[in-house]
Amino acid sequence: MKKALVLGVIALSLATTAVAQVKPEDQIKIRQAGYSFMSWNMGKIKANLEGKFDAKEVEAAANAIAGIANSRMGALFGPGTDKDIGNVKTRVKPEFFQNKEEVGKVAKEFIAAANNLSKVAASGDKAAVQKAFGDTGAACKACHEKFRME
Repeated sequence: MKKALVLGVIALSLATTAVAQVKPEDQIKIRQAGYSFMSWNMGKIKANLEGKFDAKEVEAAANAIAGIANSRMGALFGPGTDKDIGNVKTRVKPEFFQNKEEVGKVAKEFIAAANNLSKVAASGDKAAVQKAFGDTGAACKACHEKFRME
């Protein structure tokens, strides 16, 4: 599993160099897909914490979240992706494109939280996962509050 995750992260990193050739509307679609996939995996972890705890499922979900967090998705916020394009809608606030330093800080905090969640999930310790999950959720929320429109 970890080998597949590493290969996936490498593939996404290599793909980042090709993002400049991706149309702005496709960049929006790709980043939204990544965030949707992370959200789905956060939901799986939440369900495990609230119900029967399956450590392997939690670990797989945490690894997926960390893989996306480390994939350099920032490259998908290229020129022209700051507004709706035809029927492709975005909820990113203009402040995202105006305050790169703050965006970088929030992104680093999310990456650190996601990496910690992955590390803790590998331990199988439900209480530790609960804390790391809360930290990861808080990091998500911090970005949403600052840079995402409702």
